[in-house]
Amino acid sequence: MAKTKNLKKEFPSVIDSAYKQYIRNLSLYKEVKEIMTKDVFTVTPEASMAEAAVTMGEKHIGSLIVTKYETPVGIVTERDLLTKVLSPGKDMKKEKVETTMSYPLMTICLSAKIKEAAQAMIKKKGRLAVFDCGKLEGIVTASDLIKSLPDVPETEVRVDNLMTKQIVTADEHTPIENIVKTMGDQRIGSVITTRKDKPVGIFTERDLLTTCIAKGRSLSTKVGEEAKSPLITAPEGTSVHEAAAIMTMKHIRRLPIARKDKLVGIITARDLVEAYAK
Repeated sequence: MAKTKNLKKEFPSVIDSAYKQYIRNLSLYKEVKEIMTKDVFTVTPEASMAEAAVTMGEKHIGSLIVTKYETPVGIVTERDLLTKVLSPGKDMKKEKVETTMSYPLMTICLSAKIKEAAQAMIKKKGRLAVFDCGKLEGIVTASDLIKSLPDVPETEVRVDNLMTKQIVTADEHTPIENIVKTMGDQRIGSVITTRKDKPVGIFTERDLLTTCIAKGRSLSTKVGEEAKSPLITAPEGTSVHEAAAIMTMKHIRRLPIARKDKLVGIITARDLVEAYAK
C-alpha cells in the first residue's frame, strides 16, 4: 500500500500560506452580531447627568442609549459628560440627559461585516447601535472592533504615523478636577501622570466614572491616587494588529508608545479602527 504523502512536509510554505489566508478570510467575513456588546443599558431623557454618570461608572461602560417611550432616540457618552458638563463647570445633578445627549442615534445592521462597521464608526464619529428589524440588539464600540481586527495589510502598518505625538501630562499630586478641565478643554480621553517628571500612570475618562463618580469620591482627590499604574507601553514600530492585541489582552483603550525610556506618542482604540477602515 502506498504511503500517504505528508503535504505539509513537502510543501510547507504553500500549506502555511493557504491556512493563514483562510484565517484572514474568516476574520474579514465576521458580522457585527459576532462582536457587538449585547448588554445595552439605557437612560431616559429626563434623568440627570449625575444619574447617567453613576450608572456608567457602576457598569464600567462608556455610554447609555437614551430611550423615550421605549424607543431609542440618542446616546449619551463619557465624552459628553466630560466636555459638556464637567469641564464647563456645570452641575451634574441639574443637567438633564436630553440637553447633553448626541442624536440622531448612529445605527448599523446586525448582519453588517466588521469592515463596514469600522468604516461607519469613523465616518459617523461614534459608537454604533445595532438593530435588527427595527429592534435594538446591541452596541458596537471601538473596543469591540479591535478585539476582532484581522491580520490583513491594513493592520500590518506601524502605529508610528497614526499615533498622537503630543502627550498631555500632569503631576500625580494634581487634583482630579484640574485634570477634568484639561481633558474637557482639549477634548482628550486621558492624561499621563508623572512623578518627578517621569511617567508612572494614566488617568482616563473611564477612571473618572468608575473610581471617582460612581464611588462618590471628591474631584479634589489627587490624580495619582486614582490613576492606573504601572503604565503599559509598546515600543515604536508596533503594528496596528499588535497594538490591538495588547489593548485587548490588557483591557485598555489607550496605549502609550515609547522609544527606549521616553514616551513619543499615544495610540487609541479608535485610531486602530480608523487604520483598518481605510
